[in-house]
Amino acid sequence: MRIIQVTPSAQTSKSGNRTTANRWARIFRSLGHSVSTITDYDDRSADMMVAIHAWRSAKAIERFKALYPEKPLVVCLAGTDINEFIHTHPKPTLKSMELADAMVGLHNLVKDITPVSLQSKLHVIFQSAMPLTGPRRLSGRNFKICVVSHLREIKDPMRTALAARTLPNQSKIRVTHLGMAHDGRSAARAIREMEQNSRYVWKGEVAGWQVRQELKHSHLMVISSRAEGGANVISEAVVAGVPILASEIEGNIGLLGNSYSGYYPMGDTNALRDLMLQAEASRVFVEKLEAQGQTLSSRFSIEKEKDSWHKLIANLT
Repeated sequence: MRIIQVTPSAQTSKSGNRTTANRWARIFRSLGHSVSTITDYDDRSADMMVAIHAWRSAKAIERFKALYPEKPLVVCLAGTDINEFIHTHPKPTLKSMELADAMVGLHNLVKDITPVSLQSKLHVIFQSAMPLTGPRRLSGRNFKICVVSHLREIKDPMRTALAARTLPNQSKIRVTHLGMAHDGRSAARAIREMEQNSRYVWKGEVAGWQVRQELKHSHLMVISSRAEGGANVISEAVVAGVPILASEIEGNIGLLGNSYSGYYPMGDTNALRDLMLQAEASRVFVEKLEAQGQTLSSRFSIEKEKDSWHKLIANLT
């Protein structure tokens, strides 16, 4: 098949939407399809369109369906679709969902946000991650915690650094933060935090292989977001065998499950600090998180993601 992917993110972007588009393009090609990924739809024909983002790609979605009503259209519900635009801009967001022949959500609780009349179209496809090359090698000198998130307010990016500020002197916890600053203000805040907080280091934007290297040497990962559509960094950590502390939000629960033991109330610095100290002090607690992650790892395999797409495409054609 000839597949067009439409994404609002530019080719050079490191955003989640572009990362998803790039991974899906590789999957579609591995399944024998040809793929073009574009940001502005130009009326071209294709056997199928995959539109990433119901609201931001609304014009492309409407135009494709008007020109080629018989061609299948898949709409990926991005995090801002399900957490924001379905409430703030319901008309174009819901119209995209209605025009879709199928919708893809990235975590198990997307269904709860989807109108009942449209839920039959929804397919959950978990984002995959590649296993580490070689075993994890943990520092004996420090207890390393990594944060992998861009410096955007929705990510609550400094929460782990704030939690580290009030750790007791004897704690060996050190926090390494990987992620791009979207503006000078957020960069200045991270730099200022490094100057004031000896436990925190911000390394800025890095390549994917460097993220995996950081995971290899980390005892723990924290995802502190205020809202998520299904963060791929959770897949990365689970597949790498890295235990996770996560804000208790739908996007994280939809990936890790209701019974996961590493949640803290979103935005609660003290609760996160206490979990960090518990992980540092208790090997039993860490092993519990590792075991819970291990039971989830198969859902984030590349084979599982490929198979999910293979079945979805087959059902539409």
